[in-house]
Amino acid sequence: MRHAHLLSTAVMLLCCTACSGGPGGGSGESAEETVDHGAVVRAAIARTSADSARVDETIEMRSTDSTTTYVFAIGGAFDLAGDRGRLTVNLEDSGMDPVEEVFVGDTVYVRGSRAVGEDTWAAADRSEALTRYFLRSPLNDPEHLLRQMKAMRQVSNEGEEQVNDAPAVHYRGTIDHATATLRMTAKTKQGLDEVREKLGDDVPVYADVWVDGKGRAVQVRLSYFGGMKAVTTLTLSDFGTPVKAGAPPADEVVPVTAGEDVLLA
Repeated sequence: MRHAHLLSTAVMLLCCTACSGGPGGGSGESAEETVDHGAVVRAAIARTSADSARVDETIEMRSTDSTTTYVFAIGGAFDLAGDRGRLTVNLEDSGMDPVEEVFVGDTVYVRGSRAVGEDTWAAADRSEALTRYFLRSPLNDPEHLLRQMKAMRQVSNEGEEQVNDAPAVHYRGTIDHATATLRMTAKTKQGLDEVREKLGDDVPVYADVWVDGKGRAVQVRLSYFGGMKAVTTLTLSDFGTPVKAGAPPADEVVPVTAGEDVLLA
């Protein structure tokens, strides 16, 4: 109980200073089952990553006392194969204006960031951006989340469910500490490293992937449930959708280091 309280408190502090259950075994599979579910998931993510799609993501954080909930809503279109996309990011019930993001290769252009003027685009280096939040991708990058999902372990088949009004097979597993802390700021990662050391084990982060009849990952989720809650869910639909994402005019762009804007990291 002491370890559980320690974990819940520490993780909540990591999330808020910047602003269940485990893997299922109830799928009914026999001991003789030899299917490598992890390989199925990796193949599905690879197939999804070779296409474009409509993306809709929610990131929910709830405090240990359940009195405060933060919900980020992210939506747009993304060419995962071509490394380009356009997203709108909103922190619900915050009174903050939405932020627009345009991904073009290794540059992310942001309009509405507090780091620059109202009519100016901030330009950040996608590969160098870090996140300060637990279970959140740097710059809300959907490809980062898919990369984490490919590292799922202890994967089980949880049966068929409906996603995008169509049947999809639900796979559940976990991700390890290195994957959960991928591309975190040093401060946030240090805090989680200290929690892991005191626990003597990884912070329990669960991973879920839903694979449709065409072998594509149509929904992915990372979650932690303790005294607090952190859940990131990405749903992909309308595969093959055209994506219009180009760099803004150079005279409207200011280079920045991605960092302090709550809607971005």
